[in-house]
Parts: sequence; structure tokens; C-alpha cells
Amino acid sequence: MEMIKPPAEVLYARELQALQQEDTGKRPPNWLLSPAYIRDFIIGRQRPAELDGETVEITRKFYGNDILIERAIVTLAGNRGLMLVGEPGTAKTMLSELLSAAICGSSTNTIQGTAGTTEDMIKYSWNYAMLLDQGPSEQALVPSPLYHGMKHGVLTRFEEITRCPSEAQDSLISILSDKVLNIPELDGGVLFAKPGFNVIGTANIRDKGVNEMSSALKRRFNFETIRPISNVKMEAQIIEDQAHNLLLHSGIEIPVERDVVELLATTFMELRTGKTREGYKIDIPQSVMSTAEAVSVYVQSAMTSYYYEDGTVSMDRLVQNMLGTAAKEDEKDLGALKTYFSRVVKERARDSELWSAYYEAKKWIR
Repeated sequence: MEMIKPPAEVLYARELQALQQEDTGKRPPNWLLSPAYIRDFIIGRQRPAELDGETVEITRKFYGNDILIERAIVTLAGNRGLMLVGEPGTAKTMLSELLSAAICGSSTNTIQGTAGTTEDMIKYSWNYAMLLDQGPSEQALVPSPLYHGMKHGVLTRFEEITRCPSEAQDSLISILSDKVLNIPELDGGVLFAKPGFNVIGTANIRDKGVNEMSSALKRRFNFETIRPISNVKMEAQIIEDQAHNLLLHSGIEIPVERDVVELLATTFMELRTGKTREGYKIDIPQSVMSTAEAVSVYVQSAMTSYYYEDGTVSMDRLVQNMLGTAAKEDEKDLGALKTYFSRVVKERARDSELWSAYYEAKKWIR
């Protein structure tokens, strides 16, 4: 079946199968892989695995702090939940998906936190037609992803938990503490979590509309902060890999232009940090200039070029698509982008044809 965005367990199915076939290490109850092999799956390794007589490369999927990955895996093997926090676009969701796919084979058992998320959506709800006809029963109960995770001993992902109202968030406290879900509508209704159950949460530390987690709930999680990429070459590699996959799944088979990717990674990192490679200080836009946004800019530019031109990403298209990202929070942020072009891009244009073409595309920034 074709999918716009295959889940991690589908996208990396051969790697997971090969690792599972090879893995003889110690593992927690109901885990598909041992912690050491889960680490290898996420950060990659030089030694390939074998599956059905074929060599399978184990690729790096997360670029960042490798020790953090080990701590995250160990947390999920224990009694506390794992909370991945950071700015938008720092691959919290991707890491959550990879961990879930490697540990229990499914990354889709997910609650998406919003301002409208209620306690019922987190725990369970009812089929009201059956409820009125038969009264409270297990058949009338509609399980949530959390309920499913407890019943089957698998991980539950809780995306953007701080988007939820505080009272909805706190419904997790007793579940994470006791690994028990009480169902008062059923006579003697108690659901005990099976081994393998745990919660991976993600939380945003920057955007508006974020609700503070209570101290009681925080104590039920181990927190790991995912920081923005601080190396241009590494960020360029992430943009190249993800852009290639996204274009391929959109049916667009064109090569990703490495020089354009590096230029884009440089721009985003310098605007994000407020410092250029020459040591100049520059204004930082309020908008999130994350790696994820850079990937989106490149993919949009490549798709525009593919459908309307010759498939080569032009600097005009790159800047046109960059405007929406830079002005996402406040249109005044275009001033910071314009200053960047006037000071930084203009100087580099003297020594590089690519940066010269990039500077000429400044005409689109108004």
C-alpha cells in the first residue's frame, strides 16, 4: 500500500528485520530489540547486517547527542516515562517514532496533544449507542492509544503534551505512577499495564499556547533536551537525506543539489544563532529557523522547479520559499532576512557564483 509518509517501522523495515535476526542481547520484557541494537538502529553503525543472504546497511537516522540516545532507551526500560523537549524542528517527533518502531514495532500508537484534548481522549471514551443500549461494558468502551499501550504492553507516544490543558495532562499522573487505569463505570474495572508499556512525550519550549506541566507530572518523566544542530555539514546532511526521501515519496526522482543544501543550511544556522562564520553578529528572526523548516524550503523549491522549470533549484525559487518561513511569526522579520542579504550574502557573492546568484535573488525580499 502506498503512503504519503510511511511510519518508521515501514520505512526501515529491512534494517529492523536484519537487526532483530542478529540480536541475541539482553532485552526488557516485550521489547523487539536489545538496548544496544536499538542504539545502533537510531545512530547507525559501520558494520552492516544480513537478511535473506543480502547485506543491509544500518544507517544513521538521528544526528545529535549519541549519549542522549542511550539515556532515552534506558529510561524507557524503567518506571519513568521519557519526555523529549526542545525548540520546534529539533527532531523530537522523529526520535520518538524511531524509538517506538525499534522497541515495539509500531510508532502509530499516538496521542496528538492539542488545546482541545480532554481526559477522555487520553484514557478512554464510549460508543454511546452501545452504552445506551447495553449499559457500560467492555464492548461499549472505546480504547485510547494509552489504553491500547497498557493492555498490550507497548509504547504510547504523546505528541505536544504541553498543548493540552493542565487538567488533561495530569490525568497521566496516577497511570505513570501505578501503571493502573481505573474504569469506574465498569464493576471492578481495572486495567493493569503489561510489561513493555511506557510513555514517550514531546514538549515544545518555545511556541505560544504552551501550558506548563505540573511538578507532580514532571516527576513521572525523565527529561531529555534535544538541541538544534550546531554543525553546518551535519545540518546539510540531514537536509539532503530528508529532502531526498520526501521528494522520492512524492514521485519526484531528481538529485538533491549538495551546494544549494549547504548554502541553505548555512543561512538557517546563522539566522538561528545570530552569528556568521566570519564572526559578525546579526539579527535573529522570531520565526523558528529550524532544520525541519530548511528541509521544507528545499523540498518546496525543488518541487516548484520540477513542475514549472527544468528541475534545477534556482536561487529565485529558494528565496521565494524562504520568505514564508522567515515571516511566519511576524512579517517584520523579513527585515532581518533583508539585512542578512545586504551584509553577509553580498560579501560572499564577491567570491562565489552561487552566493552571487543568491544575492541577486534578494529582489524578492520586500
